[in-house]
Amino acid sequence: MRRMTTALAAAGSLALLAACSGGGDTGGGGDGGGDGATAGGTATGGSGELTAVTVGVLPIVDTAAIWLGVDQGIFEDHGLDVELELAQGGAAVVPAVVSGEYQFGFSNVVSLLLAGSQGLPLKMVAPGNFSTGDPESDIGAVLAMPDSGIESPADLAGKTVAVNTLNNIGDVTVREVVEKAGGDPEQVSFVEMGFPDMPAALAGGQVDAAWILEPFRTIAMDQGAEVVTHNFADVDPEMMIASYFTTSQLAESDPETVEAFTAAMEESLTYAEENPDAAREILSTYTEIDPAVQEKMVMPRFSPDINRDSVQTLADLALKYGLVSEDVDVDALLP
Repeated sequence: MRRMTTALAAAGSLALLAACSGGGDTGGGGDGGGDGATAGGTATGGSGELTAVTVGVLPIVDTAAIWLGVDQGIFEDHGLDVELELAQGGAAVVPAVVSGEYQFGFSNVVSLLLAGSQGLPLKMVAPGNFSTGDPESDIGAVLAMPDSGIESPADLAGKTVAVNTLNNIGDVTVREVVEKAGGDPEQVSFVEMGFPDMPAALAGGQVDAAWILEPFRTIAMDQGAEVVTHNFADVDPEMMIASYFTTSQLAESDPETVEAFTAAMEESLTYAEENPDAAREILSTYTEIDPAVQEKMVMPRFSPDINRDSVQTLADLALKYGLVSEDVDVDALLP
């Protein structure tokens, strides 16, 4: 009874176009319409039947844990029949969850903070993925070519830096590492560009540097780009990058389903962290990443525990760099 939608043929090239899309990202719909089931629509009582839920996800490295959990039957063990609906961008997931088309969704933390600041009634229910915490090897990095003259984050001041979405987790963390290194974060010029286009743009000199996530980080490095900073790890080694979420209404009206999903997600995250080869292997079932790249790229860290301090750090950066005009109530988003 496990159900997973078939990944788009272009999933590899679309994989990270909106991994960190936020309130300002108007791109993206996905194939997530149609047959999303309503949580609670199937009883889980003595009949032993499963509750059908639909989860909006992106075909990216960051979501490996939930695909692995479905594959391993973890959600079934918790009484859930999960359908994973692919969206081409994170901007499509939040409204689909708010409208009830999806019962749960995946989004980066800054996007959820921005949604919360706009009054959307969302609740985080489980982590998505974390930085490795290693400033020498992480899933995202700012890269530049060897002849760029960029040797430290401070050198990014006065340069053009590609990010996949303006005013989101990429540029606030890049600004922060620039400031920490003694540079002027206001002098960084950000350019919006899809991750798949960044390696060629770097090599061709269209931008001075680019903030790139896996697998495109590895692709760009294979083409000669060098790491300026692993900005997630340099800002916060414990950074929780993304989260699974639902609406406050569903959390109140159907707490049993939300609790079951949370427990299954936590078990899936633990399984993914304890079985890294399986987490890497599952990528081939829903992405089109080149096998050679898939084998050597950096995987995120998975943990079952929401890191409140990390969420607060990102909320503080969102305020510091003008993404929001006042403090975001972090506790309102947390379970």
